[in-house]
Amino acid sequence: MLAPRPRSPLSSPSVSERRRPSTALVIAVLSICGTVVSLQQTLVVPLLPDFPKILGTTADNASWLVTVTLLVSAVATPIVSRLADMFGKRRMMLFALGAVVIGSLIPALLSGLPAVLLGRGLQGIGASLIPVGISIMRDELPGEKVGGAVALMSATLGIGGAIGMPLAGVIYEHFSWHALFWVSVVFAALMFVLVLLVVPESEVRTGGRFDYVGALLLSVALGALMLGISKGGTWGWTSEATLGCFLLAVVVAAIWAPLQLRTGQPMVDLRTSARKPVLLTNIASILLGFAMFGNMLSTTQQMQMPKATGYGFGLSVTAAGLCMLPGGLSMVLFSPISAAITRRFGARTTLIVGALIMVVGYVGRVFLTDSITQVVIGSSVISIGTAVGYAAMPTLIMRAVPITETASANGLNTLLRAVGTTTSSAALAALLSATTMQLGAVTVPTLDAFKHSFWLAALAATAAAGVAMLLPRAAAAKAAAGATAERDRVSSGDHAEHIVSGQVIDTDGKPLTRAVVTAIRPDGQHVDWGRTDERGTYRLAIGELGRHVLVVSADGFASRSLFWDIQGEAIPALDMLDRLSVRGTVLRDGEPEVGVPVALVKHSGEYQSTATTNDDGRYCTELPPPGRYVLTAIDPATECSTSRSIVVTNASLDVDLQLASRRDQAVGVPQAEAAGSPG
Repeated sequence: MLAPRPRSPLSSPSVSERRRPSTALVIAVLSICGTVVSLQQTLVVPLLPDFPKILGTTADNASWLVTVTLLVSAVATPIVSRLADMFGKRRMMLFALGAVVIGSLIPALLSGLPAVLLGRGLQGIGASLIPVGISIMRDELPGEKVGGAVALMSATLGIGGAIGMPLAGVIYEHFSWHALFWVSVVFAALMFVLVLLVVPESEVRTGGRFDYVGALLLSVALGALMLGISKGGTWGWTSEATLGCFLLAVVVAAIWAPLQLRTGQPMVDLRTSARKPVLLTNIASILLGFAMFGNMLSTTQQMQMPKATGYGFGLSVTAAGLCMLPGGLSMVLFSPISAAITRRFGARTTLIVGALIMVVGYVGRVFLTDSITQVVIGSSVISIGTAVGYAAMPTLIMRAVPITETASANGLNTLLRAVGTTTSSAALAALLSATTMQLGAVTVPTLDAFKHSFWLAALAATAAAGVAMLLPRAAAAKAAAGATAERDRVSSGDHAEHIVSGQVIDTDGKPLTRAVVTAIRPDGQHVDWGRTDERGTYRLAIGELGRHVLVVSADGFASRSLFWDIQGEAIPALDMLDRLSVRGTVLRDGEPEVGVPVALVKHSGEYQSTATTNDDGRYCTELPPPGRYVLTAIDPATECSTSRSIVVTNASLDVDLQLASRRDQAVGVPQAEAAGSPG
């Protein structure tokens, strides 16, 4: 049944109605925004030894200036990304930049630990901007520009970190610590204005209701996890505080996950996240994040080690930070190369290549330690691998999730990279403190301690390459296909997407939750897919209006497909006509038996369900999970029964059951023989 529905308010305007900004300008603004918010992560790191004196506090309290930014960014990234998908991507970018402006202004004007902590916490919200910016690029840029732009935007996660430390050192040496935050105020405010003027608001949105309970539980779980990882080295890995954080994270996550599976519009779509391309890419993200941050931290520390160690170079904080700049520039230069690899061979290959380049760089760092040049070259090779690998992950993610959920999916991916970097920081600190030497009254790591950290990072990068090899080749081929599908769109500029919505209902007219609707062009090209919420509503992003095939599937129902002419209006309700079931007729002497119970049990003996025959002798019970079962008809009045073994797959079964005839019962013929049952 196709019931008429009103025109969707989510349908997007035509291309001619929308302002078309310069592609190069949009890419530049978004990428600089990514760099600005990324450098907030490392902006205060060079000053940590001086902050106890500056703020009149302890070294442990001063370390919270990094920890609080990390915690807030971990919590804010999935929430802001989800809100961007629902209510507007540019709007949430402006929110993130506004938080950075305010967060930078507070410590720029005020002194004291509480004010600086508050400011650093607000700065942490800025990290959520990067996945949102990547999603805007997918929505707004011509197809042939998306790969390179996304590669550059993704690489800003490393570029900002590489720039942050030398920039902080230079500013602090020539001005004051307040100047660090004034620089952030100026750059973040400038980018706020440019985003407002240059970046268009994406019309691709999901709408709906925000999952407040899911967001709260996820925030608690993430906060506890990141706090335990970041403070474990200071508190002790077996301390009550550290173990309590990990226990809290596990318990809350165990409550959160089932709630997400039952929620129509969850904070994180775990079903989508469990799909093989998404799951494996996210695992690779953790491993690459671990490998990337090991390079960043070990390089500056190795450069600052005293020459008396036999391997150190005795550089200042600023000089050591400047040694990271070649790596940052390499990431910028190799971003378009990574996009070219993706276009030619697919994002899967790009991810593998990036991870293997990092392995080569780390192995080189183990053996090349004699000069600053050797260390910088090794560090730069690792940065190149980081840029190549990071560029592939958003592409893999976006091609495996609905178009209307790209920001939240990239937000989760970005969050998992942060989990990797935080774990890397903790692991590196443990390794460098495990193998030490004495220089007078000072204890410093040995060269072997650094080499151990290099081998560990190389192992993480190798594991990332191995995980990437498990990615489906079909997904890689699709990533290399280019402009054949709507997702890649054409370069003519006519690439606006229309958001259409509809509802899936069952035979009783009730909405079906978690049904999946896929749009396919008549030539077989995949367009988009969406999952229904608690009201049975789904949304699809359609690049070209006209004739499409809609494929609908839902648990417990036979899949169906139909042609529909999509013209920018709501799609009529899709009625799932055929509920999957085990059904049939119970007969005796060729006549239907009325009111006979039919029981379904597993072959191993567990009870599944019972149905009763109607006036026509028909029974029907919901299709159980695939497996071997025994179907039994029971007539209590005559104490007659018959059984039959069946094998359930993903299709309805018609199974008739024959009870022994009354004549055979009267003369004592065994029931199974009389019924001819194979049971």
